[in-house]
Amino acid sequence: MYNNKTLIKVRVWDLPTRIFHWALALGVVGLWISGTVGGAAMAWHFRLGYAVMALLLFRLVWGLVGGRWSRFGAFIYAPQSVIDYLKGQSRPEHGIGHSPVGAVSVFAMLGFLALQVASGLVSDDEIAFAGPLSRFVSNAVVSQATHYHTEIGQWAVLGLVLLHIAAIAFYLFRKHNLVGAMLHGDKELARPAPASRDDAVSRMTALLVLVLCAGAAYWISTLEAAAF
Repeated sequence: MYNNKTLIKVRVWDLPTRIFHWALALGVVGLWISGTVGGAAMAWHFRLGYAVMALLLFRLVWGLVGGRWSRFGAFIYAPQSVIDYLKGQSRPEHGIGHSPVGAVSVFAMLGFLALQVASGLVSDDEIAFAGPLSRFVSNAVVSQATHYHTEIGQWAVLGLVLLHIAAIAFYLFRKHNLVGAMLHGDKELARPAPASRDDAVSRMTALLVLVLCAGAAYWISTLEAAAF
């Protein structure tokens, strides 16, 4: 007979997902600082933007082929599941990977970051810096993208980051350490659950995917120079 008081350690977050998470966090902080400072720091703003783009491309692929709980299929919930969770009607599986509310937060963060990167690629400050794809779109699109990137998108991302931090603090207050799991990858669960694959083969696969995504980001970064 299974003892419900026995906690079982399960590998939930594979190493590639954990590295992605912390690298993205550093990238977003760096983008915010360099964008705020402006001037010569904008060169780093562009470099970090390409790095974040590579990370987002990686996460898109890893969401399809990565560890079990990192795959999008593991945390795509119906709207009713989100509503039930908010009402306190959670299910055991909600405590393994991303909960319904956590899933909404993840998709919102990835979506707004993707919009921020996309708008940056076609933005132009009309002084010294222009996105590598700005020459491929109309002036109206460049103007709209620049306005969104500098006036709307950055504040939307900042708001989501603050909400994310607040949620971590809330769960920590309730004795649920989300940060620890994203550092070492394991969660202690009250019942058995399938673990995410996190072996040498999956990690090498992730590295190959990241290299390809970085190559794609680098190629995009060269398009502006290729025009001259």
